[in-house]
Amino acid sequence: MPHEKNRLLGFGACALASSLWGCGFFFGKIALAEMSVGHMVLYRFLFGAVVMLPLLLTHLPTFNRNEWGLLLLASFLGVPLQFMIQFLGLSLTTVSHASLMVGTMPVILAVGAAIFAHERMDAIGWLALGTSTCGAALIALSGKHGHPGDASLQGDLLVVFSLAIALFWLLINKRLMERHSHIAVTAYGIVLGTLMLLAWVPLRYGAPPIHHVSPKAWVALAASGILCTATTTLLWNWGMTQVPASQAGVLLNMEPLLGSLLGIFVLGDRLGPGAWVGGALILAAAVTLTTHSKTQVREPVSI
Repeated sequence: MPHEKNRLLGFGACALASSLWGCGFFFGKIALAEMSVGHMVLYRFLFGAVVMLPLLLTHLPTFNRNEWGLLLLASFLGVPLQFMIQFLGLSLTTVSHASLMVGTMPVILAVGAAIFAHERMDAIGWLALGTSTCGAALIALSGKHGHPGDASLQGDLLVVFSLAIALFWLLINKRLMERHSHIAVTAYGIVLGTLMLLAWVPLRYGAPPIHHVSPKAWVALAASGILCTATTTLLWNWGMTQVPASQAGVLLNMEPLLGSLLGIFVLGDRLGPGAWVGGALILAAAVTLTTHSKTQVREPVSI
């Protein structure tokens, strides 16, 4: 169990990571205006992997054979599979809706932690998570569909599906970090996932564009890779070593808050009354879960 003195820092790291993740859809939408989903995701992780390369030299791997298998599985789930589905969803909906749908992640993570990590939340926690789910449902059903640039239920649901995949990525990483540095797990995981993208994206989407990409798109790609991928994953994985996964997960609601605000005030997205109410429910659930809910956590086990 994490030391109490690190609890506040752990929540702070997860909150900062989630806030930076909240910019990911914003930057992604800018890049998607000039390239395919596959190329955008590949460039994002190439920028992120460059940041991780020095860490590979300072944190040599000590994974055993089974742990390498877990790391490969987590890398596949958390990088190519999750992000290709997630940004396909973004291409079909608005930044605000995609961001707000991340409000379902705390529920997904809490349920997963209860099943797979033997974390037990109290009644207040489950009530808060149920409220968050209702908020996400209101958001998904409040979009005006059928016109270009509108939110779509298909896009929103793809984002939610990608979050269900992300659950296993987060929990496998948490298990690996019981025995290994969060830096090693993060660096090797991102680099392995990027290599998987390099092997698949050119076959599916062709050679990535270079000469016809605007400076604006390059800046967006670099920011999404360095800030929204490398920095966020390092912060999140460290935070997950300090606090229960189910409680850390609700701080992912910083992502829908910031992402939706960027969509509204920068990209001109519009939210209906249901989406505003849903967003308020999500934020209220986040505050309740982090300030009033208690979680019992198992002792770490060996892999």
